[in-house]
Amino acid sequence: MLDNLLIQIVVIVGLGILSQWVAWRFKLPAIVIMSLVGLLVGPIFGLFNPQESFGEVFNPIIALAVAVVLFEGSLGLDLREIKGFRQSIFRISTLGAFIAWIIGSLAAHFIAGLSIDVAFVMGGLFIVTGPTMILPLLRQAKLKERPATILKWEAIIVDPFGALVALFALEAVLYLNGMISEASLLLFFGASIFSAIIGAGIGFILGRLLEHGFIPEFLKSPVVLVSVLMVFVLSEEIIHETGILAVTAMGIVMANMHLTSLRELLHFKENVSVLLISTLFIMLTSSLSIHTLLDILNWRMLLFVVAMLFIVRPLSVWLSTIGVGLTKQERLLIGWIAPRGIVALTVSGFFASVLTESGFEDADIITALTLALVFATVLAHGLSISWLAKKLNLQCTDEMGVTIVGGSPFTAVLGEALQSFQKPVLIIDRSWSALSEARQLGIKTEVGDILSEYTEFHVDLTPYEILVAATEEDAYNALICQRFVPELGREHIFQTSIPTDDSSDYSETIVGKTLFDGDYDIYTLNRLIHEGYLIRKTQITDQYTFERFLEGDGHKTIPLFAVDKDNHLIFFTKGMKRSFDVGTTIVSLTSPTRMMEKAMEKASQTEITTKD
Repeated sequence: MLDNLLIQIVVIVGLGILSQWVAWRFKLPAIVIMSLVGLLVGPIFGLFNPQESFGEVFNPIIALAVAVVLFEGSLGLDLREIKGFRQSIFRISTLGAFIAWIIGSLAAHFIAGLSIDVAFVMGGLFIVTGPTMILPLLRQAKLKERPATILKWEAIIVDPFGALVALFALEAVLYLNGMISEASLLLFFGASIFSAIIGAGIGFILGRLLEHGFIPEFLKSPVVLVSVLMVFVLSEEIIHETGILAVTAMGIVMANMHLTSLRELLHFKENVSVLLISTLFIMLTSSLSIHTLLDILNWRMLLFVVAMLFIVRPLSVWLSTIGVGLTKQERLLIGWIAPRGIVALTVSGFFASVLTESGFEDADIITALTLALVFATVLAHGLSISWLAKKLNLQCTDEMGVTIVGGSPFTAVLGEALQSFQKPVLIIDRSWSALSEARQLGIKTEVGDILSEYTEFHVDLTPYEILVAATEEDAYNALICQRFVPELGREHIFQTSIPTDDSSDYSETIVGKTLFDGDYDIYTLNRLIHEGYLIRKTQITDQYTFERFLEGDGHKTIPLFAVDKDNHLIFFTKGMKRSFDVGTTIVSLTSPTRMMEKAMEKASQTEITTKD
């Protein structure tokens, strides 16, 4: 047993980050690893119990953490993005959520044995999924665009509002049981509206300060964090339990101000929130008792989880998507995928304590019930989504798409050449103007930083299994390669050549495979495009072999990639030694002089054939 509180804090934080690393290294759901670690050091081996050690500050820490988590979800709710999506997203997020709330509450009452009051509150909480759980599953399964988009935006919309539904349900339950008066209920709704106004107002003011440079770069993240906590505490002081609504309203307003500094705000999410969520999970699970774990094995609880998986979620999606144009396969997949995560587990502890203090004896199993649902959904959906998507023909398995990072004349030409072989292509750059050539050629483009969580949330990279880092910043290219190696594999990560003077600064282990010849960096390639170099396609035949192709003028022809007769894509890389079968098409960048020579040669051959 670790009695020293300082040691406990360090161990909790360290275990949280270690769990995140293990999950990343072995491509496992982080929430499962963190929860297992918490259970091992807490109720199983009894090394410490944070709830006992932290005493009175345990619940305030959890409450502040929940505030930050909900602010995260709402900060991703850009209504401008949602307006362009189909009706199905709105139906699932509204009508579907309502149906899931009602049926889930009935299941919690009749199956899990909760009182109707407690079941009504928890049914609202259990509608949440959350983008932090959905996005890794979508990347893993490589879903087609429509089901992937619906699942992603449902998670972003419902995540912050699930807790609010449960919160309003709690106040209604307290009122109906005579624990608060009608005046108190009206006061709560009035205070909720006032708290939302406070959160929205402070969010707007903070957004304007960020936009007009009144807050320096190095203070943006701390100021945002402190502002979120202040809004939460201020609303809680006005009336208890309205802080959640205030920080949610604050996040929504800031998300829809379309701030140019939103990227810096999302850096705040990436840095602070990873540490916070990791620590929070270890604290929650290590504070559970053996009795709570045994409660999970109760047949009523297990039957409730089964009902949530196979009845509540599928039925709510099926009913809410009638007449919206989704196929049966899409409705079946969407109706199955709904992993619960950080919000459900953290907020459940808050509601459990409030309901227990209010005299609802059955509220003591809420944490166990939530834990069982979280584990079951994460494991079941994480392990089955790829298999089910493949069976339903909803996977992007036809062609390996290519993400090109860096807008330039050369990448636009490269993208157009790839698209001519029906390869999905996406070009991403942090500058709108750098993508102008790609837009003119009809290539899909996105403005953003591929390393930011904002891009991960708002850009669907699922169809693109190959990545080409081709910006003019070699260090940035190396960072991109390192970031995506665990997900795509080193064999699918490429990078344009680093200038000879700088190449010694980079180890081969931290960059992608060097594209084309080592003499052609992105500056040289762009210069060649400006000089009039063009794309040339050459098919390998029995007479015109690959060896003969290589015998040509290498200074005028730069092989880029090859596509074999099965439409498999092979990029040319530095030091590459291989041959190609008959039927393979070699795509190269060729000088206009060389192209003219080939045209004249072909014309002369045609003329000789005609004379004969």
